[in-house]
Amino acid sequence: MNAHALAFAVEVATTVLTVAGIGYFLAALIASRGFVALRRKTMPAFAPGVTILKSLKGTDPGMLDAFRTHCRQQYAGAYELLFGVSTMSDPAVETVRQLQSEFPDHAIRLMECPQVLGTNGKVSTLAQLVPHAQHAFLLVNDSDITVSPHYLQRVMAQFEAPARKSAGQKPVGMVTALYRGRAHGGFAAKLEQLGIATDFMAGVLLSRKIEGGLHFGLGSTLAVRREALDAIGGFEALADQLADDYELGARIDAAGFRVELCSEVVETAVPDYGWRGFVDHQLRWLRTVRDSRPGGYFGLIVTHGFGWALVNLIASGVSPFSLWLFAMSFFLRLGVAMQVGAVVLGDHDVLANLCLLPVRDVVAMGLWVAGFASNVIVWRGERFEVKKGRLHKVG
Repeated sequence: MNAHALAFAVEVATTVLTVAGIGYFLAALIASRGFVALRRKTMPAFAPGVTILKSLKGTDPGMLDAFRTHCRQQYAGAYELLFGVSTMSDPAVETVRQLQSEFPDHAIRLMECPQVLGTNGKVSTLAQLVPHAQHAFLLVNDSDITVSPHYLQRVMAQFEAPARKSAGQKPVGMVTALYRGRAHGGFAAKLEQLGIATDFMAGVLLSRKIEGGLHFGLGSTLAVRREALDAIGGFEALADQLADDYELGARIDAAGFRVELCSEVVETAVPDYGWRGFVDHQLRWLRTVRDSRPGGYFGLIVTHGFGWALVNLIASGVSPFSLWLFAMSFFLRLGVAMQVGAVVLGDHDVLANLCLLPVRDVVAMGLWVAGFASNVIVWRGERFEVKKGRLHKVG
């Protein structure tokens, strides 16, 4: 194939992909409007007792402030915070002790969880915390998650849906929540924050729209009924899973329960990555998605509409039609960023960082291609291979 024929083939292929990307952007905008409508619904007055479980290892930026937000809940029911560490020499212990001193009237307990039940240390700790939980509902979120005073109210209200139950639908077994990032660092951290707000959460909303609901969980919030957790074998069944949040929701869904998305949006801290740390983190997420949902991972090809429009522009020699496609893709991409990032998630940094969006999208496209290269990921400084959701240590 000569150079002219190759350029023409690339132009045709990228034209198709750019048009598909434009369709994706339009669909994401429609899906995000559905979530905004969810916020207008009246919440049931349902406030059961709930235990918040947190598996800790080391400290994160703003971790104590994040813990404090969990202690300032405007919630009618009883709740407790149960923290777990693998050893009492962990630096996180001091943070929990300070929290206990600041909120002496709250039920805050710290447990040592020394058993190693699998390669996923977080899940091992959670499994050891469950027997000490006092309530019938459990809520898991990461140590760096910051929440609003209405967090528990909005999450737990989703478990009470009598009209749907009477219609023969599955009972709610899990409630999860969207999240936005907050960068604690430089350029790479801002790119990740921008990706969460304008790309990943848009994909979640569209998946919910296309599939008629969510069939997986997001680690920002995993609230479960004990009976649903018991139905899948407890956290112990996930001890070797890297994507434990995804698997927890998928298995609860398969066990005959429903996964609901609440109207609350929480905030996660994005650390001050160097480029190596940023790439490792992105590839870990991408290769985990490819392992758990290979078809869905390949389908991400249409989410890179702006990148394909740029390649199409170059391959066509900046033809009028390719220029029109590029402009359409660019402005719709901005529309998704502003609608999902700023309106749905309330991430006010999105507007300030819009100039970085083209760079972020080109980098993300390259990382998506790199995600096909192998199943090896780097997690907490160690190398693992992901096979059918399970972690296998490399070297």
